Amino acid sequence: MNKIIACIDGSILEKAVCDTAIWASKRLSHGIVFLHAIDKKQQHGADDLTGSIGLGARTALLNKMVELDEQRGKMAIQLGNEMLGRAVDRANTVGLTDIEQKQRHGDFVEALVGLETDARLMVVGRCGNGHQGDFKALGSHIETLIRQVHTPIVIAPQAFTEPTNFMLAYDGRETADKAVQRIIQGGLLQGMTCHLVTIKNTEQAQQQKFEQAKMRLEQEGFSVIATYLEGDISTSLMDYKQQHDIELVVMGAFAHSKMRNFFLGSNTMRMIENCRVPLIVLR
Repeated sequence: MNKIIACIDGSILEKAVCDTAIWASKRLSHGIVFLHAIDKKQQHGADDLTGSIGLGARTALLNKMVELDEQRGKMAIQLGNEMLGRAVDRANTVGLTDIEQKQRHGDFVEALVGLETDARLMVVGRCGNGHQGDFKALGSHIETLIRQVHTPIVIAPQAFTEPTNFMLAYDGRETADKAVQRIIQGGLLQGMTCHLVTIKNTEQAQQQKFEQAKMRLEQEGFSVIATYLEGDISTSLMDYKQQHDIELVVMGAFAHSKMRNFFLGSNTMRMIENCRVPLIVLR
């Protein structure tokens, strides 16, 4: 598990996904695998139209339809190779050499799940080719990916800028402590200012645990700004992000709590949809 898997598709986010992966590769000293998934959409070829053409149709017409499908497939592979080549060139220009490129048939979720055993981190765009600027068209696929893999996922915004700070929501439960530990051990965010935010809940000794989490991060060299909030979870976090110019957001899977519903429910997708900075999801 030592590769940065970056999924590109020729969309408007291709550059941002590449730059996010390059940033992660440099900070973690891991190689990059640029991945392009060829989604096999239904083809309007011979298999679709044999019934409507009728028994008297000439074999040549059906053969031509099959030939056109084959040509479309070859063009998709060629376009994918060109995209991957651009991504590799972009990484080479900043001095990276441990770079691979792969093409897979099927949707990008299936492709990423298939490569998870080799992944240290996955990078995807917040909307894909054919859905320019329309996150909702791809949101269900991102939610499916979050639920199916346990590798950290970085969701790239339309334009990537190297972050200097990040926000982590903490709720005092065991999974929140695991998220803190993964941040400490992971290395990707080391040296960045951490905005550690908690929202009042029913967890016993929440404030004490919050202070302990702050201390753990500070002991590992993080500069921590700790803030205790009250109110609606999603609104409070979005407001804090806006008011403090947060440059990267970290979200975790918080089991058996309102936070879990936020991080793996409709509010999660709203956060991802509205977030214009890189967003990391930890499982």
